[in-house]
Amino acid sequence: MFERLDQIEARYDELTAALASPEVISDSARYQKTARAHSELAPVAEKYREYKDLKRGIAESKAVLAEESDPEMRAYAQEELGKLDARAIQVEQELKLLLVPKDPNDEKNVVLEIRAGTGGDEATLFAAEMFRMYTRYAETQGWRVEVLGTSESGVGGLKEVIAIVEGRQVYSRLKYESGVHRVQRVPQTEQQGRVHTSAVTVAVLPEAEDVDIKIEAKDLRVDTFCSSGPGGQSVNTTYSAVRITHLPTNTVVSCQDEKSQIKNREKAMRVLRARLYEVELQKQQEQLAKERRAMVGTGDRSEKIRTYNFPQNRVTDHRIGLTIHQLTEVMDGKLQPIVDALITHYQAEKLKQETAAV
Repeated sequence: MFERLDQIEARYDELTAALASPEVISDSARYQKTARAHSELAPVAEKYREYKDLKRGIAESKAVLAEESDPEMRAYAQEELGKLDARAIQVEQELKLLLVPKDPNDEKNVVLEIRAGTGGDEATLFAAEMFRMYTRYAETQGWRVEVLGTSESGVGGLKEVIAIVEGRQVYSRLKYESGVHRVQRVPQTEQQGRVHTSAVTVAVLPEAEDVDIKIEAKDLRVDTFCSSGPGGQSVNTTYSAVRITHLPTNTVVSCQDEKSQIKNREKAMRVLRARLYEVELQKQQEQLAKERRAMVGTGDRSEKIRTYNFPQNRVTDHRIGLTIHQLTEVMDGKLQPIVDALITHYQAEKLKQETAAV
């Protein structure tokens, strides 16, 4: 482990020097690539330097204990040694986690799909609230949300919404959100005050680049049609909406969010790539052992992963047994405590798996 850390630190120093090099600075593409590699190694290199500083401090404290006869100095050195030892153990564990192989999709943007499930109108209302929750969370992270398409219900909810979320490490933060989210509350239409249970399905797909998924033009059928819904004079008069069918998999994607047919086609292709990429990922995961798939897998969508209980102001994530009595804050986009707890849990699971494999 420490040999690998030495190599990472040396590479980090090389990249630091390169970022100050006139040759790299003058080449925009090269500079961005170098800066990205530098930022990826920074957490490991900085944590390793902290660890080495702690080890030096431990050695100095032990030297004082071995050489010093003054009781006060020895007591101080012993106290300092205890603190340094405890911190060194913690930092070493953090280093092990940092060295666990990362999901190659962690840096990618995502296609976020939210669909109303069981529960009728109430499910569509909750789907709209879920989308607002993720949008508010994205704002706190500095991400950009672009709606690709929506289907509204008669009561002002959302039967379906598809959006692109762009930013830094979006997939790493949202990948554990895939699954069935259950809501328990008294619907607005309920006259007798009974609590109903509805469900919404969330899918978080890593956005695939052209290099990830190759789509042949001969495998596509592209249909154009008039947009529907609010939108002014262009609605029902111009064939701006696009429906793309991937013939080998019979995957259908449509987009009518833009007035331009070209823009709608571009957006639809982004969703299509993400869906086909997810299919490939699922095929790969099916080849892995059950335990590993349970760790890497991010959404058996038939499983209820989380419950939002409004009468008790409670959110429970069933996968990790986490319960938070701050439902109002969570629905307002304050998802970080849940996101952090999920990441910590699955990182620990991955570390166990890596350790067992050694």
